[in-house]
Amino acid sequence: MRIIPAIDIINGKCVRLSKGDYATKKIYNENPLEVAKMFEDYGVQCLHLVDLDGAKASHIVNYKVLETIASNTKLSIDFGGGLKSEEDLKIAFESGANQITGGSIAVKNPQIFKSWLQKYGSEKIILGADANNEKVAVSGWLEESEEELIPFIQNYEKEGVKYVICTDIAKDGMLEGPSFKLYQRIIEEAPNIKLIASGGISTFDELPKLAKMGCEATIVGKAIYEHKISMKDIEKFILNN
Repeated sequence: MRIIPAIDIINGKCVRLSKGDYATKKIYNENPLEVAKMFEDYGVQCLHLVDLDGAKASHIVNYKVLETIASNTKLSIDFGGGLKSEEDLKIAFESGANQITGGSIAVKNPQIFKSWLQKYGSEKIILGADANNEKVAVSGWLEESEEELIPFIQNYEKEGVKYVICTDIAKDGMLEGPSFKLYQRIIEEAPNIKLIASGGISTFDELPKLAKMGCEATIVGKAIYEHKISMKDIEKFILNN
């Protein structure tokens, strides 16, 4: 299982929110490149980079941060937040993203999302399936849609989606532990999906448990920034897997 640290960006700075609420913003570092390089020094190979300004504005905003990290590290970056148009994707890939995550667009404009899948392929396009009470949330989690989470994932599984990032918003940034039961159901009911678990990771012991369940990767954010999980432990996990 891959461990993917998260860097969330507001105004070019590394921040974290709780339950996606912008009012809970906490700045952890003014320099996201510094954070990315620290991750790389501990053997991390992948990074989850989220443009929270972009998620709010419905178009890419912090692509310069992406460009800086991509050109100064060897990290494989998946980039998301407000990607709504072909132009947004072009900017993201030209700025150094290896993959992009589409969430709101997959709910609100499935035709565009499907066209991205066809054009770029399932290795490049990740489905962002973030949920509140098992309903898919959109627009930087500011809205809840009527889409039921598991059928939503299954529908895109049929369209050829390979990677799915699933965040249980109720858990995100709360350091209360991940949604093990929900992830288990997704793995059972959408068996061809490579599930990337996200939200709520609070202790190192949860990582082997997610790996054993069959998660392909896990995104870790606040637990690192709040020193609940040490980078030394993550380094050991990477070396042993």
